[in-house]
Amino acid sequence: MRMRSGSTLRRIPRSDRSRRSGRLRITILGKSPSWQDAGGACSGYLVQEDGTTVLLDCGNGVFAKLREVLDYREVGHVLLSHPHADHCLDLIPFAYALTYGPGGGREQPELLVPPGALELLRALGTLWGNPELVEGAFRITQYDPADRLVVGDLRARFAPVPHYIDANAVELTPTGGGPRFTFSADCGPNDALVDFARDTDLLLIEATLTEPAPDGFAGHLTAAEAGDHARRAGARRVVLTHFSDELDAGAQQEAAAQAFGGPVELARGGAVLEL
Repeated sequence: MRMRSGSTLRRIPRSDRSRRSGRLRITILGKSPSWQDAGGACSGYLVQEDGTTVLLDCGNGVFAKLREVLDYREVGHVLLSHPHADHCLDLIPFAYALTYGPGGGREQPELLVPPGALELLRALGTLWGNPELVEGAFRITQYDPADRLVVGDLRARFAPVPHYIDANAVELTPTGGGPRFTFSADCGPNDALVDFARDTDLLLIEATLTEPAPDGFAGHLTAAEAGDHARRAGARRVVLTHFSDELDAGAQQEAAAQAFGGPVELARGGAVLEL
């Protein structure tokens, strides 16, 4: 097993370093909730800054969508917000491709996981008779949510958010300065995300529910709650994600926009967001 723990600020070895452009390009590979949209994929977002390529989450269906836009061997880093299946299941086909596919000999991509994720990934591999499948294909780094990491030419930081398991909102920004991209991960209503996303250039925020959860714990947001979080954070641009194609997208968008007090976009598979 090859695993490193995080530190306060740490540069991760990489082969994809290039000049710093200070701009971000985010491709929506999948935006579905726990069940895939027709022809879609669950959570997966390709974040590129010049020579650095990071896959943020890798849920079911994402690997095939990745292959439609990029050679998977060009991904230098994979970063998990949390290890629910709809955010990590396609690490299995990704690992098989890296292990048995053509074009071997390249440096293994880095897989950054939160505490506890590695055990779940081993359990997934056991279903294929190989508990160390993912560990054998990726260079594993376990991060602490308190870490501030440098991943290629991007700086990453995290904020724990309330969900049914430990989950972390993620911020990525160019190390040389530039726009901030904040991903809510899966979460229920919380002030931590508002503080974490303060004045962000782009907030990609989940909007799974159509109605607020009944009294008690909520692990997801409605569109209106997502808009309210974005308003309180002062986000400059807001994109809803993690909602089903079975919902009325227009109604979701309108509810979020009313709460936000401005225009709100909807994530769509294959869409490219540039900052």
